[in-house]
Amino acid sequence: MLRIERAGLHDLAGAYRTCLLTGDAGDDASARFRDPDLLGHIYVGPYLAQGGGTQLVVVDDSGSAGYLLSTDDTERFEAWAERAWWPNLRARYDPRDDGTLDAELIRHIHAPPRTAPALARDYPAHLHIDLQERARGSGLGRDLIERLLAELADRGVPAVHLGVDPGNANAIGFYEHLGFHEVEPRPDELIMGRRIA
Repeated sequence: MLRIERAGLHDLAGAYRTCLLTGDAGDDASARFRDPDLLGHIYVGPYLAQGGGTQLVVVDDSGSAGYLLSTDDTERFEAWAERAWWPNLRARYDPRDDGTLDAELIRHIHAPPRTAPALARDYPAHLHIDLQERARGSGLGRDLIERLLAELADRGVPAVHLGVDPGNANAIGFYEHLGFHEVEPRPDELIMGRRIA
């Protein structure tokens, strides 16, 4: 039986695996990367290590099947990651460009994109959510988002944003159904946001 639980550092390995299994616009990205940890280093690890915001996992007797990871204050989170998360990874990964997808992610580690000040001001929280195939269609995605929105409201956070692969039509439709709308056009990513109150 799939269920939602609070995430902690003990969930790191399962969440990294989910990130990889959903890292190709919702599909399995295992064959696309030589280093299976790179996606998790960017989209999972810093949220669980920093521990703020709302951190949730979807689990069953087979292990991790999904997660929602967030921060209430994007600018503060990015500043923390610059001090505490990226330095050790930069020491491990050579930023040389060899034309691979791994190299693109390594560039992200060495020069992570910063959220535009206007977006961070208007939609200060942000989230990442991924569900493995066995957890999709169960209503858990909606439950995760609704739980996050309720917790953000309780903490007085006015709005939240997320990035979506423009090719992931199912995800875009899912977020639109939950009240998210496009807030910042980018060539390779759709930024969607929602006001909390």
